[in-house]
Amino acid sequence: MATYGYIRVSGLEQVDNTSLDEQRRKIEGAALILGEAVALVFRDGGVSGATPLADRPEGQQLLAQLRPGDTVIAAKLDRLFRDAADALATAKAWKAQGVKLVLVDLGAEPVTENGTAKFLFTILAAVAEMERERIAERTADGRRAKRAKGGHIGGTTPFGYRKVGAGKEAMLEPDPEQQEAVATIFEARRAGMSFRKIAELVELKHGLKVSHAAARRIVNEGDSS
Repeated sequence: MATYGYIRVSGLEQVDNTSLDEQRRKIEGAALILGEAVALVFRDGGVSGATPLADRPEGQQLLAQLRPGDTVIAAKLDRLFRDAADALATAKAWKAQGVKLVLVDLGAEPVTENGTAKFLFTILAAVAEMERERIAERTADGRRAKRAKGGHIGGTTPFGYRKVGAGKEAMLEPDPEQQEAVATIFEARRAGMSFRKIAELVELKHGLKVSHAAARRIVNEGDSS
């Protein structure tokens, strides 16, 4: 039997020793209360909580290591799991396997061992899922607002624009040459031309390469704006 710790910070957080060390201290404190020593701490830095444990580099190692009688300790529920369903399903599977799960924010007792801990675990799993959805909504709202103001939200610069500046200050401004090609794309589509033919026309008329998929996206986004 062995006791393992698991710590994680996401790409949205500071991947520094402060957060990771704090989680480790909590894990070691819980192990001390249980009268156990932590054999190994698995550490995933810069990994989103939306990523399943089995798809995380250190998470894979943890799962491969587990044996009946082992204990897994994490500082908080959302360090280990994606959402409420994932948390509950994994805890149930581990219990059947004979693996105990301790979440320090719920106390030092395994969350599947008594009624109170199980109840709190279920409630907090649902709360963690709701909070993650709220964060995702706020992030999406922020990206939409920045896009509306001409800000660049990352990824490939859309055809018809060029990126000015870097990082959070990056903005998009129209590229005159590409904007002429965009006008050609809309005119050709209104005339009933296929997107593959439109791509050929743009290269012939403007000397610019644009895929038929990009031409379709330009038209679709223009129609929805």
